[in-house]
Amino acid sequence: MYIKTIEYTDFDGNKRKEDFYFHFEPAELMEMELTKEGGFDKWIAKIANAQNTPELIRLWKDFILNAYGEKSLDGKSFIKEDPVTGRRLSDAFKQTAAYSVLFMELSTNDESAAEFINNVVPREAADAIEKAKAEGKLEESGIYQLSKS
Repeated sequence: MYIKTIEYTDFDGNKRKEDFYFHFEPAELMEMELTKEGGFDKWIAKIANAQNTPELIRLWKDFILNAYGEKSLDGKSFIKEDPVTGRRLSDAFKQTAAYSVLFMELSTNDESAAEFINNVVPREAADAIEKAKAEGKLEESGIYQLSKS
């Protein structure tokens, strides 16, 4: 889990400094590996190499909002959906000035973008995906090979 401290001015003009939480579970990364065209690593490379500004904006927005959540008080869960309404918590986050500050930072600062990605994606999950590819359990296309498992 990555805790990102963001300084921003709220809509009442108050300066704020708050911690926000971002995380991908290994299962989420595997799902992205299997469902994103070319796999998760290719998706990240598309973000890094995007020359098409509208595509870059869409990719960053998806990455940030899919990673956003709140840690439960007991530390057992990283919650991304409201348990009552089923609504994504990131829907409320994207309406804050903090989201705008983060989005602008990640879209314009390569070092911040790399730090964010490296902290949000658990290293062991990325390593497991790479190992599965090396063992032939995942093809580069992100399609799982049942016959090889």
